[in-house]
Amino acid sequence: MGNYSIKDLERLTGIKAHTIRIWEKRYGLIDPERSDTNIRHYCDSDLKKLLNISILNRNGLKISKIAHLTNGEIAGLVNKLSETSLDPEGHFENLYISMIDMDEDKFEKILTRSIIQMGFEQMVIKLLYPFLKRIGIMWQTGTISPGQEHFISNLIRQKYLVAIDSIVPAETENSKTFILFLPEKELHELGLLFIYYLLKKRGHKVIYLGAMVPLESLTAIEKLKPSDYLVTSIVASMDSPTIEEYINRLGHDLANKTILFTGKQAEGLTNAPKNIKLLPSIELFIKEIDSLAS
Repeated sequence: MGNYSIKDLERLTGIKAHTIRIWEKRYGLIDPERSDTNIRHYCDSDLKKLLNISILNRNGLKISKIAHLTNGEIAGLVNKLSETSLDPEGHFENLYISMIDMDEDKFEKILTRSIIQMGFEQMVIKLLYPFLKRIGIMWQTGTISPGQEHFISNLIRQKYLVAIDSIVPAETENSKTFILFLPEKELHELGLLFIYYLLKKRGHKVIYLGAMVPLESLTAIEKLKPSDYLVTSIVASMDSPTIEEYINRLGHDLANKTILFTGKQAEGLTNAPKNIKLLPSIELFIKEIDSLAS
């Protein structure tokens, strides 16, 4: 069972803490536990109910009406909406509920509908990227268990692998070769797998090395299988000196290569070797690789 503060709920649902308190007092929508010092504590069922209420309210149902519905009726209306709605935020909230419940069938249905509505690439950008960012917040605040995080991450990983395998290679004389890798101590592979998909979809050749690649091994592989570009990403928390030291060494050891550096930890960097391009967002990365064809 999760244990959430009202600030956690605000972060995870997008509903202001002040509004949550009003809904509690005026409509009795949720009834949190309270500590000896009168601090509210919420559980998974409270969070799921607020997520469902948010979906219904955003789709035009007034809180005063929702307050008279049972939990089953609320869930039923949300399920009906999810079958027809084009609202990415509603899909996001349902994904969140499927993670809390570890409900693989629900998760699969949501992603399938979203892929039909938006296409795989846009589904990842508009739905999964914000979702994974929110999971990161939950991980940092301790509001999800490692089991829940691994459960959902592995389902997403499977989707990426299936999408990659489904692409028929369409390399041309203009295709480039990319080596994809993560540094040592970096295990967050989902972003790199999506980059694999993006490059393969655009007809490029990909040599995928995966996570925790020592720099010495990378330079040896580059000599064995020369590439046009290398791509790496750092999501895990590292102090700035450690990241700067790594990218300076990377740029020096592979001085004759263009290296595309992506991920959350690229956001705060301002200085990098000339052969390293900082592309902190997936949108910037896509713009960069699409420019190769122009």
